[in-house]
Amino acid sequence: MGMSWEDVVLIEESKNSGHPTVVTVNCPDKAGLGCDLLRIVLEFGLYVTRGDFSTDGKWCYVILWVVPRPISLKIDWESLKKRLVSCCPSFLPAFYIDQFSGSSKSPPLYLLKVFSLDRKGLIHDVTKLLCELELTIQRLKVMTTPDGKVVDLFFITDSVNLLHTKFGREETCEHLSVVLGECCISCELELAGPEYECQQGLSSIPETIAEKLFSCEFSSMEDGSQAIISDTSRIKKASVVIDNLLSPVHSLLQIQCHDQKGLIYDILRISKDCGIQIAYGRVSPSVNGNRSLDLFIQNENGKKIVDHENQVALCSRLKEEMLHPLRVIITNRGPDTQLLVANPVEISGKGRPRVVYDVTLALKTLDICIFSAEIGRHSTLDREWEVYKFLLDENQGFSLTSKQAKQNIVDKVRRTLMGW
Repeated sequence: MGMSWEDVVLIEESKNSGHPTVVTVNCPDKAGLGCDLLRIVLEFGLYVTRGDFSTDGKWCYVILWVVPRPISLKIDWESLKKRLVSCCPSFLPAFYIDQFSGSSKSPPLYLLKVFSLDRKGLIHDVTKLLCELELTIQRLKVMTTPDGKVVDLFFITDSVNLLHTKFGREETCEHLSVVLGECCISCELELAGPEYECQQGLSSIPETIAEKLFSCEFSSMEDGSQAIISDTSRIKKASVVIDNLLSPVHSLLQIQCHDQKGLIYDILRISKDCGIQIAYGRVSPSVNGNRSLDLFIQNENGKKIVDHENQVALCSRLKEEMLHPLRVIITNRGPDTQLLVANPVEISGKGRPRVVYDVTLALKTLDICIFSAEIGRHSTLDREWEVYKFLLDENQGFSLTSKQAKQNIVDKVRRTLMGW
């Protein structure tokens, strides 16, 4: 008897609020599957309390215990199941492959144009709705006109095949009109033309700012506030080691570090980019804010990692990117204040989920308006980055001129992104 598609992903919803929901994935294996699964989990705003991974190279079995963050977040579990199934290698009937295999090709790019009166939290409210509708922001352009109106251009992709019909596009605009209320002047959603598809969205950053933004040294990012000093001490306590004595065919990668949002995704992202194969892994629950992971790994040739230089390189990259996956700085652009956030792009070309959501939430909490915003890409010698630029608007409640005020913005944005 064959295995039905219903058994590929099983979700056992928690009956009590705050208790984990159990997600089980049982399917053929492929390189980087764990990273792809954890990316979707992160997109849905879920936090992994613990997890188990195992594979024999042909078939994999993954169990994740997840909870929404915040706990009030409403999760469409059926949609999550469909998304997880869509990234699994398939042995399924052709009709099912056609229905859910959109991830195998580049999804179409849509252009959402929102013209409205300006108000605090506007960008976050739009971003929140797009996340709820499972629409992914690929690029963003926000402009404030001299008369207090805002033109927002969201370049988005559709994970649930919602926008391919005129009805779906009109329904999305109606949802936005309800969210924005009386301040909404117009909303248009259409397939982006080839002139938008071919744009690379490259970001121009002055050399001195780029050097600071992409620095490997955490402490060089900002003149240290107490929050930055505390974060730096967390990183210094992290441990990433490789042990080749416990298994004849696998290296044991042991990680102990402070917990944070997207931690498991970041570890699996780096493993995928480095060609590391995980035969078995266990993610332990957080204890006093700390996490432990044990991963039995091999290199892309199916061998143990015995070369000392390769071990050092892998451990160093894991420690750097796992504990510092997002770069946040604030600079002056002429008389204005600009917030920059950057994260490494997966080798597949995908950026990190929910960054715009978290940054705009932090700024909304601080009662800071966004004058303009954009998303672009920037390449350094060893990797590609996704760069978010937010030009902040001065207001009476929060001055942007003092050094302490700027540090407070950086602290709030970083902590929201990291889930601290």
